Amino acid sequence: MQSPRVPHEPTVLIERTFDFPRDVVFDAWTNPDLLARWFAPRGCTIRFARIDIRPGGGFHSCIHNPQFGDCWTIGVYREVARPERLTFTMRIADANGNPASSESQGHDRDWPEETLVSITFTERNGRTLVRLEQNVSEALARRTGAHPSWLQMLDALGEELARGAKRPGQNTVQVDLAAISGAPTEGSTVSPDHDC
Repeated sequence: MQSPRVPHEPTVLIERTFDFPRDVVFDAWTNPDLLARWFAPRGCTIRFARIDIRPGGGFHSCIHNPQFGDCWTIGVYREVARPERLTFTMRIADANGNPASSESQGHDRDWPEETLVSITFTERNGRTLVRLEQNVSEALARRTGAHPSWLQMLDALGEELARGAKRPGQNTVQVDLAAISGAPTEGSTVSPDHDC
């Protein structure tokens, strides 16, 4: 794994508390329906060519930014320990799911080929602290926009959780799951409020 880190250089560490039990918060990270609603920066959308959320499973996703176009990513789930911990890799890819260099896809050439993202979920008094760590330089993440993107996605997660809480029994959204491996496909449509 390539990394631009140097010893003692701060890496990405973000903490956010949500007013929901951790199993609810954890499920928002591991339910493809819910993940498709919030796992993209503001003004962007995400779609999954495939997603298989289990240890050893992986994903191939595309975040579409109206200004900068598509950003394809692949990754492997290393750890799915409900509701305590989630760990996965992220790597720039092409539309066919092949690993690609950051520079070849129009990104910062210093961005590492692969990063590791670790999420821990800690509940106290019905509230959940999410601690997100990514083994990439925080300075580089801020420079490339990755760090603010995480903040925006966590904002969107909080909003999505709040919407679900206001709609008891209706927090399962409908997404086109035809291309998502291992996911159900019956009665699936794209939720209109997910688009830009």
